[in-house]
Amino acid sequence: MKPATPLTRAAILAATLIFAMLIGLWLPSEKTGRETNPKTPREIAANADVGPPRGNDPMARLRPRKKLSAEQIVAKRFALFAKKRQLLVERIAKFHKTSVPPEIEKFFELLKGDDWEATKAQFHALATRAGQYDYSTTNSPDLAPFWRPVVEAYGAAEQVRMWPAQQLLDYGNSIIDSLQPGMVYVGGTDPGCFIPTMLNETGDGDQHVMLTQNALADQNYLNYIQFLYGGQIDTLTGDQLQQAYDQYTSDAQARMQHDQNFPDEPPQLMPGENVSQNNGKFSVTGVNSVMAINGILLQDLVQQNPDLSFAMEESFPIPSTYAGGTPLGPIMELGANTGDSTITPDTAEQTVNYWETTAQTLVNSSDDPPSDPELKTYAHDAQAQANLLANNNFPDAADQLYQTALDLWPDDLGTVRDYAGFLNKQGQTDEANDLLDNFSQNNPAQSAAVSALRNSMRH
Repeated sequence: MKPATPLTRAAILAATLIFAMLIGLWLPSEKTGRETNPKTPREIAANADVGPPRGNDPMARLRPRKKLSAEQIVAKRFALFAKKRQLLVERIAKFHKTSVPPEIEKFFELLKGDDWEATKAQFHALATRAGQYDYSTTNSPDLAPFWRPVVEAYGAAEQVRMWPAQQLLDYGNSIIDSLQPGMVYVGGTDPGCFIPTMLNETGDGDQHVMLTQNALADQNYLNYIQFLYGGQIDTLTGDQLQQAYDQYTSDAQARMQHDQNFPDEPPQLMPGENVSQNNGKFSVTGVNSVMAINGILLQDLVQQNPDLSFAMEESFPIPSTYAGGTPLGPIMELGANTGDSTITPDTAEQTVNYWETTAQTLVNSSDDPPSDPELKTYAHDAQAQANLLANNNFPDAADQLYQTALDLWPDDLGTVRDYAGFLNKQGQTDEANDLLDNFSQNNPAQSAAVSALRNSMRH
């Protein structure tokens, strides 16, 4: 056989390159869209970032890549997310034609290092000036535009420190993989907000608009999401915020007057609604009051974006979200344009099965035993879907989900509160009192809260 001529060798190389590219086209993509039957969190593989950049080497696709550990993946993705938030702060400063406050710059520099205590101290020093806490008396308007990126960076850092790496990836991906393409995600709890936000912005899949319902009643937050997502979503205005506040306070004032005028009737103000009137000035505080206003604003946001779909991970219950809502993996899809239930008996049964399987997988995993943050978070999300089913007239399914939530984390006051209220509405007063008694015995520090719950049930 004659040696290959230069032209023959070129042809062979060209054929090899075409074959390599075809192999790349045939390889399955990491994410192919929404699954109609979501897998349980431990069955969803982490989005593994692998190996260094491949440059322009056309043969690199055929060579095996080094797989990173879960710890390496999380460290890499958090570092990228922190950098993105630092760059976002710089963009905000440029937009406002100002400079980044030095204490904000210091926070991001500390975030890159290993001194967590110093990072935490710097964050809390900023928080007292940014109006994060009620006791703040030294609010600094110059910090306001930058505060939410700082919160998101710190929140992600805190979750990375609290969660085992693989469990963090599994939980975040269980949410992201439940989202339809283009769906807006509204996070609630710290893990339900910051973990998906970090993974969303550092992954190679669909990029979703990531919000939180907890801060909608804050004008600074509305300014932030307008800056970040103004071209993708019709955001809320300051006028809508004022209207939501006026709507809630008018209703709360009427209910307060009812309770004052008719003390023997069931109270209309709920625990956690702190309503007062001093010198003719009416004021509302408390988490339930704030969340009620947030709920009005969330409903406005969904309704004014009819071409978008929304999914939410609940923080505190917002009953207005249950009308038209439906379970979606570990979270829920929101219905904007209808008050009719979209949950069928089959959906309710599948939801119960999903959570039973999830709980069994978590508890029975010997290779990766569940951590407290993991158990607490999944218990909370199961409780939220129990609320959803209860408010859509699926009491048997809701009862099973409340019990599943308590099996995962029996010391959660929120689940006990909602489950006891549910049992009381079902006429199962003795069962509700037994639940409160058992919880109080095992959690004596919560006795005052249990007494308040028991008192509200009596009415």
